[in-house]
Amino acid sequence: MSQFAEQFPIVFNALNVGFLQTFRLFIFTLVGSIPLGLLMSFGSMSKFKPLRVLIKVLVWIVRGSPLMIQLLIIFYFPGLVFGVQLWGGGESGRFLAACVAFIINYACYFSEIFRGGIVSVPKGQQEAGIVLGMSKSQIFFKVTLLQMIKRIIPPLSNEIITLVKDTSLSRIIALQEIIWAGQSFMKGSHGISGVIWPLFFTAVYYLAFNGVLTVLFSKLEKKLDYFKV
Repeated sequence: MSQFAEQFPIVFNALNVGFLQTFRLFIFTLVGSIPLGLLMSFGSMSKFKPLRVLIKVLVWIVRGSPLMIQLLIIFYFPGLVFGVQLWGGGESGRFLAACVAFIINYACYFSEIFRGGIVSVPKGQQEAGIVLGMSKSQIFFKVTLLQMIKRIIPPLSNEIITLVKDTSLSRIIALQEIIWAGQSFMKGSHGISGVIWPLFFTAVYYLAFNGVLTVLFSKLEKKLDYFKV
């Protein structure tokens, strides 16, 4: 017990640093993937066939292959094939590569959610907007978008919660996120080695983070209850 008491402050500090990296990756992914996913959903419904086919093929490839493989390709492919260190060195380069991989991956998933939400809004409401003299942009933002948000909150929240857990995959390119930090104490870190409980303790961070997100999404759904769909 005394040994645990000595180790806990060291482990706790290291896990906090790792979680901060996890949180940064989560935020950057959301900020990049949500608007990109919305643009891709427009592209997948475009009347311009080459664009529509291109987006659908990209979504098929990304959704059909493991995120871990995508991380490895994005990080190592430029150097192995072209001899170019695209991401630079150090932790910042690994973080940038992870952000790009996660943004592309989740934008593809979000695009399908957005597309489903848009097409689920009855066309009659859009036609009513036209009759009232509204422009296409007004119809989208004042009629379609608001109802789409209500419809996509449940699947979108599931994907965002999955994102929290998927950030742990970034350790495959040696990004020092929270799982990396917990695992390091098994191999030897901060004078501690052969200890596995810090790795298990990382689950507390994920549970707490996802618990907060679950509460926030629940409140958001209640606020959108005035849309009866």
